[in-house]
Amino acid sequence: MAPSELDSPEDAARLRQQALDHLWVHTRQWTELAEPGGLLILERAEGVRLYDIEGREYIDAMSGLWVVNAGHGRKELAEAAFEQMQKLAYINTFAYASVPAIKLAAKLAEIAPGDLSHVFFVNSGSEAVETAFKMARQYHHLNGEPKRYKFIYRRGSYHGQTFGAMTVNGARYLDRTYFEPLVPGGVAVINIDSYRYPERMTYEEYNLYCAQAVAEAIEQEGPNTVAAVIAEPISTSAGVHVPLPVYWQKLREICDRYGVLLIADEVINGFGRTGRWFGIEHFGVVPDIMTVAKGLGSGYVPVAAAVATPKVFDRFKGERRHAFQHGITFGSHPVATAVALKNLELMEREGLVERAAEIGRYLGSRLNALKEHPIVGDVRGIGLLWAVELVRDRRTKERFTEADNIGGRLTPKLLKRGILTRAGEIIQIAPPLVIEKADIDRIVEALDEAIGELEREIL
Repeated sequence: MAPSELDSPEDAARLRQQALDHLWVHTRQWTELAEPGGLLILERAEGVRLYDIEGREYIDAMSGLWVVNAGHGRKELAEAAFEQMQKLAYINTFAYASVPAIKLAAKLAEIAPGDLSHVFFVNSGSEAVETAFKMARQYHHLNGEPKRYKFIYRRGSYHGQTFGAMTVNGARYLDRTYFEPLVPGGVAVINIDSYRYPERMTYEEYNLYCAQAVAEAIEQEGPNTVAAVIAEPISTSAGVHVPLPVYWQKLREICDRYGVLLIADEVINGFGRTGRWFGIEHFGVVPDIMTVAKGLGSGYVPVAAAVATPKVFDRFKGERRHAFQHGITFGSHPVATAVALKNLELMEREGLVERAAEIGRYLGSRLNALKEHPIVGDVRGIGLLWAVELVRDRRTKERFTEADNIGGRLTPKLLKRGILTRAGEIIQIAPPLVIEKADIDRIVEALDEAIGELEREIL
């Protein structure tokens, strides 16, 4: 155990009580947090390791929340923030531009696929999706098609927690009923599932079938009412199912046929996570709008963006009233963009994108050994974006039920072995891109032991 900066166990207890009294932890139930051991309070981090207020060490097997691509404790990024804060901390981003925002926009245009080159900065992935939606709606309005307001999305997908983004959230773990009626216009279609597709089809046929479902939805709704199709290149919330290139190529063809914009949500996939700068690069397709966040700043600052092609951007040129009617007080923040720019420089210098592809192959090979467990149904992924799916019956691929409480059982087993990740019937493994093979081995060994312990309880 590493030493904590807190002076005594009493200090730790006092801090824990303050959290329960005043801190509203996102999506968590207070009564669960109030139980002994229910709230983990982290104090510091370095590389792929996190330390709690008792000094216990953990490996961050999910990069926080698919965020810390460059790893924890990078002094270079902290220094970039410090230097920019002394130079220029904030400007009115509705009226002026800063040097780091301009340089970061140019850098994103350089590394983005195809002609994606116009960057609208915001603070989070949810805001980036909201921005893309408003961008798409105004684009069509300026094009003389104001009735195009609907968005096709995929079941099982996740695109954020703001009101508009929730309209296109299909993740099973989200309960949207509290907030209904949502923003009108969300239309759900089938998602890719590389584990449970019909036996009568080849995987390529299945990919084309899923893409065709988008065309059918557009026809059903009326092409003149559909603004855009939004999809993650590889959907993590749906279980990290990697499609074939033909799927995305067909989506591009369908959107072009019907005059619908194609939005690639790269909030999780982007900045090396899949072994390429962006996940969409695996499929040879350029979207009309790309949303980015998370790995853009590696979690050191809140920064995100919607990146558009000239086809989209040029439609907003002309009269003053045609300017994009959208703005964020802290979008294009000088400090955030300075840190993000340094983060991309660091990733390039250290070859972290290429490293994710290389060490990701090692991670995949080690995770595949878990298939020796009878409840491990599938292991799948790409780069440093992987999932292990647990099933009740591997022969039938029968899922566990909510009553089985797989997440509630498995998470503490991993926690006591020093592994932090999101674990349920889908175990997400997405460590920082700086991870070493020895730490991958430790993650897999902990998974092996925890899954074995779980099996003994339920089989």
